[in-house]
Amino acid sequence: MASNTGNNDKKEHVFSWTIQQNKQFENALVLYDEDTPDRWQNIAKEVGHKSVEEVKRHYAILLEDLINIEAGLVPIPDYKLSENMDIS
Repeated sequence: MASNTGNNDKKEHVFSWTIQQNKQFENALVLYDEDTPDRWQNIAKEVGHKSVEEVKRHYAILLEDLINIEAGLVPIPDYKLSENMDIS
């Protein structure tokens, strides 16, 4: 029987990051590209309160999610327009 431990670990990891930390992470990824020396250390500093290992794990999860989205494995949400929403 297969274990869901990996999925549970991923969920715990994702929920341990605040919205602000995620935004700082995204901004740091733009600031420090793949060619930047000490990239992960710099990103961890930008995020604060996260280790280099935590930042690398967060990036790996992001890449995994992108691969799944591009492969069509993640359903597109069916957003309903609110009566009060102005889309013009």
